[in-house]
Amino acid sequence: MPNKRTTERKPVPRRPLPSTTRHLGACARTEWLEVTLVLRRKQPLKPAHAPLDAATFVDRHGADAADVERLRAFAKAHNLHEQHCDMACRTLRLRGEAQAMRRAFKVHLGRYATEPGGRTYIVCTPDPARPDPAVIAVLGLDARPIAHPHFRFARAQPRISYTPVQIGAIYHFPEGNGSGQNIAIIELGGGYRTADLDQYFRTLGLALPTLTALAVDGGGNQPGSDADGEVMLDIEIIGALVPRAGLYVYFAPNTDQGFYDAIAQATHHGNPATNIISISWGGPEGSWSADARSAMESALEDAASLGITVCVAAGDSGSSDGDSNGAPAVDYPASSPSVLGCGGTRLIASNGVIESEVVWNEEAGGEGATGGGVSAAFPQPVWQADAKVPPAPGGFKGRGVPDVAGNADPLTGYEVLVDGRTQVVGGTSAVAPLWSALIARLNQLRAAPIGAANATLYQADGKGFLDITSGNNGAWQARAGWDPCTGWGSPDGAALPGLFGPRRR
Repeated sequence: MPNKRTTERKPVPRRPLPSTTRHLGACARTEWLEVTLVLRRKQPLKPAHAPLDAATFVDRHGADAADVERLRAFAKAHNLHEQHCDMACRTLRLRGEAQAMRRAFKVHLGRYATEPGGRTYIVCTPDPARPDPAVIAVLGLDARPIAHPHFRFARAQPRISYTPVQIGAIYHFPEGNGSGQNIAIIELGGGYRTADLDQYFRTLGLALPTLTALAVDGGGNQPGSDADGEVMLDIEIIGALVPRAGLYVYFAPNTDQGFYDAIAQATHHGNPATNIISISWGGPEGSWSADARSAMESALEDAASLGITVCVAAGDSGSSDGDSNGAPAVDYPASSPSVLGCGGTRLIASNGVIESEVVWNEEAGGEGATGGGVSAAFPQPVWQADAKVPPAPGGFKGRGVPDVAGNADPLTGYEVLVDGRTQVVGGTSAVAPLWSALIARLNQLRAAPIGAANATLYQADGKGFLDITSGNNGAWQARAGWDPCTGWGSPDGAALPGLFGPRRR
């Protein structure tokens, strides 16, 4: 007869953990944990011609009060204590001892460490059982790092580098300073020092933008780690290109719970209301549990329905997205149909004029390559029907990634200041804030939010873009029109305003 205690102590997680991960044993029975129950909407979202206002959204598509009351009874029966309920974010936050969580959600909870020197975290096996049909996902019992920042410092001597202001001029960004726009920047680690930012913007002849740090789930502005490069890159690109926009940095733990809660907070509780969300973090689609991905997708759909444009980096590890077997894979949340997926190019320009622009692929030299490909999780949206998206491996007709692109090669990268040092940085992490700033200028120009932009961009069939037709990201080759390396291409900022027309009434 097998040893039951041993079997329970070291289960095999369904989703692979990093090879450097070490199992430390079972989670202590009396350790206190918090979970986020993500609930279904009161009514399903329907395609809308105009963004919903916040009050209408909560009334129609927030959590259902009957669902909440039923789950409160469930929590009480399992000795779990309500911490917070948010009808707009559709979340019920519960706290309880590990032994109560095990019984309520039918999981084993093990503690793991990523070596050398990594933090410890809880992993649950199997994925948590949903206690009620109203629950989309139970987040927080698996606290493994879910995402990577998609930035890269140049390892070799850069061929050329640019300030964000120069990049905006090269791509002919329309006039604008972002006045009236509020941009949420999602960060899952790292931080910034105000003195560094003040110094950086002074070198560009700009004042420090209006900047607010917001803590989610115990996260915070904590400079001093490698992730500072991500945080500073995002803020400096956006702040340089739209210096009058309000920048709101949401710091959350690098877990599926933290990621969801940060997006939901930015979407529903931005004060003032959020217009754009910039996300430069992500992980391979296969590294997400199906429930966690469904919860995230519901948050991104909420954002789109409220007229928020979400710009997401497509990844820096080529067509495999860093998968050890080299098979084609895409990064999530860039593969979400609700976002603008942002890929990367290598840009050579002189005196403000583009001399060449090709797909970013420096993998041979260890400098990365743009992510891109075809989703294995999301079917092809109707607006991609005429884009000639190839099938995913296995023949699945999936959502093609990315939608758009911009300079990302660290060897042709961005001049930024990180922790007191001027450095050249690249990665698709630079492209998400670049497009966020561009969307802010377009919103300002038309005095109304563009919102979910993909349907309009694909209908334009390449108008408004500089087509990238040379290069590859591994498995996928650039071509005329849309491709799984750079989407429609890099922005022709002078042509883009005409795609979206005057203010909607």
